[in-house]
This record gives sequence, C-alpha cells and structure tokens, in this order.
Amino acid sequence: MKSTALRLLILGIAGTILPPATQAQSATPQLTRQQKQELRETAKVVLAPLPDKMPGSENDTPARIALGKKLFFETKLSKNESISCNSCHRVDAGLGGVDNASVSSGAFAETGDRNAPTVLNAGFHLAQFWDGRAPNLVEQAKGPILNPIEMSMPEEATVLSRLNADAEYPALFRRAFPDQGSPVTYQNLAEAIAAFERTLITHDRFDDFLKGDNEALSALELQGLLKFTQYGCTTCHTGPAIGGALYQKVGLVHPYENFSDVGREKITKDEDDRYKFKVPSLRNIALTAPYFHDGGVASLDFAVRKMAYMQLGLEISTEDTHAIVAFLKSLTDKERVPAK
Repeated sequence: MKSTALRLLILGIAGTILPPATQAQSATPQLTRQQKQELRETAKVVLAPLPDKMPGSENDTPARIALGKKLFFETKLSKNESISCNSCHRVDAGLGGVDNASVSSGAFAETGDRNAPTVLNAGFHLAQFWDGRAPNLVEQAKGPILNPIEMSMPEEATVLSRLNADAEYPALFRRAFPDQGSPVTYQNLAEAIAAFERTLITHDRFDDFLKGDNEALSALELQGLLKFTQYGCTTCHTGPAIGGALYQKVGLVHPYENFSDVGREKITKDEDDRYKFKVPSLRNIALTAPYFHDGGVASLDFAVRKMAYMQLGLEISTEDTHAIVAFLKSLTDKERVPAK
C-alpha cells in the first residue's frame, strides 16, 4: 500500500515539476524554488544523505585507522608481495574504490569471475561481497588475503609471521590495540583494515541537494532524479547508499546473459536465491565501470538502459537515459570528480 501511494505521488508530480527530458542541458528549463522543494521531499521518502559515521566506528581510534591504512596498501599481505587490498579496490589517485577491470587479477595473474565492488561507503551495506557471504567489513577483510586466486597467502600464521618480522608493525599493533598483550593477530589485522575502510565516506552534490542546497544540481540532473524515481529505480536503489540494502535477482523481468554465476544461491543453497546479488550502491557509480557482478557492461548509459529493460521491463528513451546518467554523475565524491 505504501509503495503504491509513493508511486502515485511520484507520477502525480511528474507533469507539474518537470517537462519532458531533452538531451541538451541548456534546453532544460530551470525549476522554481517550490518545484525543487517538492522534488527534494519526494526523493527523501526513499533516499537519504550519507551519515557522517559508519556503523561499528565507535572504537576506531586514530592509531587503529592509521594501522589499517598501512595494511590496506601493504603488498606483504600477498604471497609474492605483488599486490595489496588497494590493487583491486583503489582509493588512491582519485579513483572510485575499484580497479576498473571486468574482473581483477590476483597475485599470480589468475582472475576470478566477479567484478571488484567499490570499497567506498561499503560499511553502510547490509553485508559484503556480491553474494553477501561476509556480514561486515571485518569478515570481508579476512577473505582475499587467504584466497588462492587473490592474495594467495597459505594460512594466517604466515601472514602474522611476516608482520611480526617487520620493523614497524609490532609497535603499530601495540598502539592500535593497547589493552592486548599479543596484539599481532589476524583478527586485529582485519579490525584495523575495517577501521580504515570506515573512514571512506564520500560527499557529493546530491547530498547537498537533499540537505537543502537548491543550487547543488543542474536542471538536467534534477530531471534525471525525477525520472530515476518515476521509473521505479528506487524500488531497489534506496537508502543512504542508494543501494546495498537488499538482494535482488538480476534479470527480474528479462534474463541477464550470464547464467553461469548463480549468485547468492551458492551461499544459501536456496533455489529462490538463484541469480540474486546484493544491489550495488550507486554512490560514485560514474567512477566504477565496468558494471554488474561480472563486469559485463562497459558504459553507464548502456547499464541504465539494460537495467530498465531487465529489471523493470521498460525501454527508456535516449533523452531519459541521458538525464538519469546526469543525475547519477552527481553522486560522485566531490574530491574524486574527474577533471574536465
């Protein structure tokens, strides 16, 4: 009932707030202050600004965060010391928390079958990995280091031996975990990396708009926001992360071409979870190509049209696609916006 009422509200304001989309931003009429406020209030029913802190950050001290950052960039955590967490989830050089490869290469150049999801804002998600097999950032951090295709370390003891033999790490662990007699543990390694990842909260112009800045978004971006809600994209892409809050079948109306990856079913053993994946966050989506769980779609424009067809059974126009993409680009962290 609530969903139906919301859809009627969105459809009801569609004709009064914005005229039909146009490709040229300059041809898109400006909205009045009242129209912007109406659109803002409609969006806030299902979307929200990112909070200032992530869940679980209560015990994240500066020493623990500093250790986690060092470990995040540490190549000693891979068997041949060739890659780090940052190799696949790049947060340096203004990148979007990914390596922009369809699938990532591990320490010995082996590749998996899933696209590396962004680490930016990841702590706001209901779980980690595409299939949700890790309940939080701590458990996620433990996996890739021991994964034979990824960082390839044989067991936890080898990881700890390297860290204990290092000139800096024992003291850094003692600072980060001062109440523990032997703090260099695999659990603490993961706790520290998670503490650093919980600082990776981005800030974008869409949140400025939600918080009341009427000049934060262009007319075209506002039109894209309206189309995004009007078409029903917020059925799955909801909440502060604009995604990451639930699992959904990919190919809900029309099938996706990749039938080899059964998604969450592999974890739950439930046939109802076949082809279900965690709905990705759309924050910083313009930085994280290629798209989908297998990295099978190269461009954001095509991803938007394909999602509309697969998930909603809709074939949307070039003009509406252009407007939605413009809106999605407003979700890029202001410190990571590519130079024009």
